[in-house]
Amino acid sequence: MTPQKIALFGYMGSGKSAIGSALANDLGIPFFDLDTLIEESAGTSVQKLFAKKGELFFRKKEAEILKEFLTTHDRYVLATGGGTPCYGNNLFLLERSKALTIYLQTPIPVLASRLKKEKSHRPMISHLDDHEMIEFIGKHIFERSAYYTQAKYHISCEEKEVEQIVEEIREALI
Repeated sequence: MTPQKIALFGYMGSGKSAIGSALANDLGIPFFDLDTLIEESAGTSVQKLFAKKGELFFRKKEAEILKEFLTTHDRYVLATGGGTPCYGNNLFLLERSKALTIYLQTPIPVLASRLKKEKSHRPMISHLDDHEMIEFIGKHIFERSAYYTQAKYHISCEEKEVEQIVEEIREALI
């Protein structure tokens, strides 16, 4: 039986939104992106929230929206933010909701290559040069891996197309 609640973990640029959308479509359940839900609630972009209110405000808003989402939805694929499982009691809330958690494990060079193209839209890395960004990503992955690796499934996303990753997830769920 296919799970009705799936939450995707992974660092920014790991493909949570693209894979989540394709997976939800494949499974016939709704897709949600936590960052989009936050933006809709706040009436502004994540980038502007970070710039105007800071990361602490963002993390509080993220936890609030996640908690509300988990109590009001019973079928979904949810693309969490890169830091979602690492702050507050978000990981506990996801576990308590019985969401199946999947870590989209992506190597640092792949993340750096993807994120270089989107730096202006990513408040945490927009000010970094390429070398600083690789260091920043490596440090973050190291700090966050204790949370990411608590996911029930780990899917390697290196050099794979979205469809291949969705197929791997489906096979893992059977």
